[in-house]
Amino acid sequence: MKIDSPRFGSLEVEADKLINFPAGLPGLEDCKRFTLIEVGDKLPVLAVLQSADQPDVAFSVTSPDVLGLQYELTLNEEEEELLRTDTPDDITVLLILRNEETPHRRQGDLSVKANLMAPLVINTASRIGLQKIIGKLGCDVTLRAAE
Repeated sequence: MKIDSPRFGSLEVEADKLINFPAGLPGLEDCKRFTLIEVGDKLPVLAVLQSADQPDVAFSVTSPDVLGLQYELTLNEEEEELLRTDTPDDITVLLILRNEETPHRRQGDLSVKANLMAPLVINTASRIGLQKIIGKLGCDVTLRAAE
């Protein structure tokens, strides 16, 4: 499959390298197929989740452990069924990153923020994912410092 990404140019992606988000992502329900693009040789520090359905949609992502965090998620029955997981070892959690200008920095300087309250949960074996919206910490997730 060919993706014409404004960020990366023309990409050829094998169908078995696509990650399917059956419900899409909140606000982007039409974006159901993504590919994970490694940035440099420093994974899991940084990657880009590139949409195959809307090539102008791409997110910088990282693993929570890069930020010194560890998630313990509780998935509801519907989420477990969607992910079709047999073992927790197949599950990967990623955080979407965003750049923000901050008032206390010099003009043009950016601060990187991670969305801790809506992690991406991906079954790496079946290549199916979802975005887990967390109402508040403690209800369905425990966030700990990585050991």
